[in-house]
Parts: sequence; C-alpha cells; structure tokens
Amino acid sequence: MPRLATQIEAILYLKGKPLSLLEIAEYAGCERVAAQDALIELMADYAHRDSALEVVETPTGYSLQLRGSFENLVQSLVPAELGTGALRTLAAIALKEPIAQTELIDLRGSGAYQHIQELIELGFVSRRRQTEGRSYWLQVTEKFHQRFEVEQLLPSLQMGKLSGSRE
Repeated sequence: MPRLATQIEAILYLKGKPLSLLEIAEYAGCERVAAQDALIELMADYAHRDSALEVVETPTGYSLQLRGSFENLVQSLVPAELGTGALRTLAAIALKEPIAQTELIDLRGSGAYQHIQELIELGFVSRRRQTEGRSYWLQVTEKFHQRFEVEQLLPSLQMGKLSGSRE
C-alpha cells in the first residue's frame, strides 16, 4: 500500500477540487491527525520539487493545483470560458452555417451581437460581408472543429434538420 501522503496526493488529483481535512481523512480511511501530518509532508515534498504542481490550503480546503507561475501558459493553452448565451449562439451558427447575421439576430436576439464579436475574437467564427445587402455571413472556423470535435456530429444533425425530423 502506498504511503499516506502519496495516497492523499492521488485523492486530491482525482477529485480535482479543494477538499476539507475531514473529507481527505474519510477518502483515505485514516484519522484526521494522520491526514493532517501526511498533508504537511506532501506540501513540503512539493515545496522542494521542481514541479509545475503544488498542494495549497485554500479557504475551502486543500487542493492540488498548477503553480501560479504557469498562469501565462494556461492563458495560451486553455480557451476562455464561454457563457451559455455565447455557446447557444455558436451552436446556432454551427447548425445553420453559413447564416446571415441578421437572421441570427432575429433568432437569438440583440445580445447575439456581443456573442458574435466574442466568438470572432476567440477564432471560433468567421464573418464575411454579403455581396448584396448590408449583413454578414457567419460560419464556424477550423479552430471550432478542432476545439469542440464535432465534425462527425454536424452532418447527422444537418441531415435531421433537412428531413424535418426532431428529436
């Protein structure tokens, strides 16, 4: 059986969120004092390692997390979170592409203007001016397909849309 500190490290990793000392002791099947001693040992281990990770005490418990010095790397590798409205707007564009911006605004409301701008800035949507009229055509980009991995999903959804079926 692995030493208690290693077992707690695995628990913190697998849970992926801060845990109280009591929760850690319950998951590890040990006394609270033993869990606390093992946490101190684990925190000391990480403090002396050349590691991207650290064990920290937060207001909600103990957590295994990326060191703050890697913030820039996180910003460049992990896309910004999209709100529900922006995700719904993105889904509408993906399902109906190419879609006129005016049609999308009719469908999603005026808040979609901000969503469109955000999606363009993140590289998930491209916009090109219509040859006739004042609106734009909107469609998803290759980055969208890479990030959301829906290339196989879209043809089946579009087929259902064309045949008029609803699920």
